[in-house]
Amino acid sequence: MSRCALLLTSSTVPETHQPNSHKPTPETLENDFSESDSPDDAVRLFNRLCTYGVCLNAFTLTFLLKACTKLSDGLGGRIVHWFIEKLGFQSNLFLQNSLVHLYARDVVTWNILIKHLVKRGDVDEAYGLFATMPERNVRSWTSMIMGFVHGGRPKDAIELFTRMEEERLCPNEVTVVAVLAACFDLCALDLGKRIHEFSNQSGFKQNVRVCNTLLDMYIKCGCLEAACGVFEEMEDRTVVSWSAMIQGLAINGKGEEALTLFSKMIQSQIKPNGVTFIGLLHACSHMGMVNAGPKYFASMSRDYGIVPQIEHYGCMVDLLSRARLLKEAREFIKNMHIKPNGVVWGTLLGGCRVHKNIELAEEAIKHLLELDPLNDGYYIVLSNIYAEAKRWKDAAKVRKLMREKGVKKTPGSSSISVDGVVHEFVAGDETHPQTEAIQERWEELLEEMRIKGYVPNTSVVLLDIEESEKNLRVCEDCHAALKLISEIVDREIAKSSETMGLDSPNSKTVSPNDHCGIMLKEVSRNPFDK
Repeated sequence: MSRCALLLTSSTVPETHQPNSHKPTPETLENDFSESDSPDDAVRLFNRLCTYGVCLNAFTLTFLLKACTKLSDGLGGRIVHWFIEKLGFQSNLFLQNSLVHLYARDVVTWNILIKHLVKRGDVDEAYGLFATMPERNVRSWTSMIMGFVHGGRPKDAIELFTRMEEERLCPNEVTVVAVLAACFDLCALDLGKRIHEFSNQSGFKQNVRVCNTLLDMYIKCGCLEAACGVFEEMEDRTVVSWSAMIQGLAINGKGEEALTLFSKMIQSQIKPNGVTFIGLLHACSHMGMVNAGPKYFASMSRDYGIVPQIEHYGCMVDLLSRARLLKEAREFIKNMHIKPNGVVWGTLLGGCRVHKNIELAEEAIKHLLELDPLNDGYYIVLSNIYAEAKRWKDAAKVRKLMREKGVKKTPGSSSISVDGVVHEFVAGDETHPQTEAIQERWEELLEEMRIKGYVPNTSVVLLDIEESEKNLRVCEDCHAALKLISEIVDREIAKSSETMGLDSPNSKTVSPNDHCGIMLKEVSRNPFDK
């Protein structure tokens, strides 16, 4: 039956649309039916259109959604929503507005729409719907919190969770995982600990996802002891649990313990994955185990069928570079089975800075300028290599190259969570309301540090450094300064795991208390106070 025949023989076609009138179309019929006293006729027509394979457009679906809204037909509306996604009409504003009107009557369908937008990456649009919801339940808040986390906006996620608490809604296990993920991103230890306590009180202690996220959060915040406590109390450990703990031990200077834990993992008949081997290779790198690292690397594919990824190759380059085997690292890169990326060449460049190998550094930068030409960090490292070798003209050339390519130095930044509020600082920024108190306290700390023998290490700071960069320190100086500050204020300072790279050649022998960083642990009062 043809399209016209289908429409003209429909028993539900009104008299105004009989053959003697203008020929009806699916759009005009759907519009008439949706506006009539019998909107269910629009649904029946839709069924017939689908049966005969008639092509649907945005107008047809808009009128059909109007009919579903009149009928309070949530199920039918979700079916139409599926067609909208299937046919690629997601961005049509008329359809979006129609969906909002449809879902406005049902919190469950509101949540479905928000979850869908979040999954699609439209976090702002999802929040717009969330903000206009007449009624919200725990799932509504959780979906939006998770959306902010997945969208790279952990601070917004924590602020929204705070609002959720003010509404006196009780978080569920999914909420807890989402908030802990935000704490992980921001190193918000205070809030993370509070969520941990709430989880235990709420019976979430044996939820594997909650425990794994707690592991990640504590490891990121440098709280290895707390992470070990969570791991030991877990009754059901997955490969994610074992891998996270191995990684945590490795990056916190506990390489031997990491390798021992791997042996226990194998004894427990848990098959390792690629992440497990990243942790093992980190352990070997930090311990200087040049012979063991390649054995684990080879074991991946030989014993467990795991194909090495770029991260594993990067770990091997890091291992060799730390051990001063820069030529071997270069040869390893040359023989890689996949194309090396900027991180791999950047790792070699970092090794060249530590061990003062200008020739290989220049080779690495050639590749980096092709792979990641706008990454300011690589230019700065090469410039510092030249500066340390007192090759000032070459250092100036690097700065000139940055200007020519329009590459600007990313200001250094840090953050700290106090009483659930995240304070962010950028080099040279004086907008924080407690800037004067912070500066005053910093001057006092500097004086106490000098009394203890502290002398700033500016050996590799460029001569033409900008005024806004003067408060930045190279890693070696940061390391020494924070060790002294930790001693002066009698607080443990932990280094965020994501900043741990090839910046300290002696990191394999440094204890967790020696790791430099920006996060104060066990803060019981405002850290800006004296």
